[in-house]
Amino acid sequence: MSVRVVLLGPPGAGKGTQAAKIKEKWDAAHVSTGDILRDNVKEGTQTGLLAKSYMDAGRLVPDDVMIDMIRSRLSRGDAAKGGFILDGFPRTPTQAAALDRILEEMGLRLDAAILLEVSDDEAVRRLSSRRVCQDCGAIYNIIARRTKEEGVCDVCGGSVIQRDDDQEGVIRDRLMVYRERTSPLIDYYADKGLLHRVDGTRSSDAAMLTLESIVAG
Repeated sequence: MSVRVVLLGPPGAGKGTQAAKIKEKWDAAHVSTGDILRDNVKEGTQTGLLAKSYMDAGRLVPDDVMIDMIRSRLSRGDAAKGGFILDGFPRTPTQAAALDRILEEMGLRLDAAILLEVSDDEAVRRLSSRRVCQDCGAIYNIIARRTKEEGVCDVCGGSVIQRDDDQEGVIRDRLMVYRERTSPLIDYYADKGLLHRVDGTRSSDAAMLTLESIVAG
């Protein structure tokens, strides 16, 4: 069975955790916009170089550039045949409509748009406790997964730090932007009967059971 799911939710809602669980259960491709951008920039593709020019200037990557990257990624065998979990795309109704067109061209359809819901305070608590290795990128959490030695990565021995965008003030700004940009997208999928709300404050296993029933139903 293949699944085609869009994951929605504010920063800190647990989208990455749930995407990993869905990927493991259904062998679906985890399609993350962050990974796509990094891969295209690293490989020096035409769209990657164009995206980099916007990022270097501190500007958002335009819809048409992101849509081209998504179309290319979804056409690969793992996503086209085994299904996918979209994490970070779409972010606007314009992008959602483009995704509909891409899937229609491929003869596919979206199974569900799953909205993981957490309060702002819970999102701040989760993200502000995150720590990242500067060298290898390993992720830790001072609440749930501490390093064995304070400030030292268990994997490579590099320095483990709190990123600037994991500071409370920055997080709350990100949450505000999320609400402003994503509310119309939530309405878009609700109008199509594809939106399912999941309590993101439950354990990841409990949330996964809810996701299973949505996808299987």
